[in-house]
Amino acid sequence: MSAPHPIPTHFSFHHEAMMTTFSLRICGKDESLIRGLACECIEMIDALERKLSRYHQGGEVYQINRMSAGETLHLSEESHECLLTAMEASIHTGGLFDPTLGTMIEHRKSELVGDLPQPAGKLVIHPDSPIVFCEEPGRVIDLGGIGKGFTLDQLGDFLRGWDVEGALLSAGASTHLAIGPESWPIDLTGDNHLHSVHLQDEALSASGTSIQGCHIVHPAEADENAMHQPEHHLSRIWAQSQSAALADAWSTALMLMTPEEIRQAPCTESMLNAVHIEEDDGFHYICA
Repeated sequence: MSAPHPIPTHFSFHHEAMMTTFSLRICGKDESLIRGLACECIEMIDALERKLSRYHQGGEVYQINRMSAGETLHLSEESHECLLTAMEASIHTGGLFDPTLGTMIEHRKSELVGDLPQPAGKLVIHPDSPIVFCEEPGRVIDLGGIGKGFTLDQLGDFLRGWDVEGALLSAGASTHLAIGPESWPIDLTGDNHLHSVHLQDEALSASGTSIQGCHIVHPAEADENAMHQPEHHLSRIWAQSQSAALADAWSTALMLMTPEEIRQAPCTESMLNAVHIEEDDGFHYICA
């Protein structure tokens, strides 16, 4: 048996936001500098939560979801970039990740009775300028996990600018972003097996049904002719990407695929690096 992979020496910081606990593990010898950087990171987390949360009254996504027909809203650069990232992820996942199904997601999470409410409305996001235009009201954006992943990406860019020796940035236990040359051990806990991966300058995100139940909405359910909820073939899945936001989006999309479809997922350096799934004989690593 090989020796356990050591955790790099670091300073740890924790902060509650976006309905989870952010953990910042930052390497470095100058404790005063590291603590100052952590404070800056926490301020960034809170600022992004105000902008990206659909529940934060007065926030930008909150305002988008209440726009009237013909109305234009000017966005911050961060909100605009996150929305464009979400749209890009939707395209690359064949629409399986859809950030505009907020009404359906809320219905599923709240375990409300009756049919899922069908999405309505149309929003137009300008690709070059931070502007969103409402053609028809009713579309509800829920950035959810991708908002947390995007926040980790923003923190990573900030810390890279300070040339920190390395860091592991986490949004709860589900999404991690490692930056720098240090390698961080991450445990993947399945239903019957335990597996460990070493994360280095890369992101890892998990989606599943074991904690929040079947809260993931398949876009096909937006079809009023859909007869039933598509089946979840796996209870948990892990996706690796260079971006925490894209890892989040892909882990959601992969939950809606069959194992055969997962093995054919378009692994590319810029979008999806690898997938980990648990099967009867243990964990399987798909695509490199």
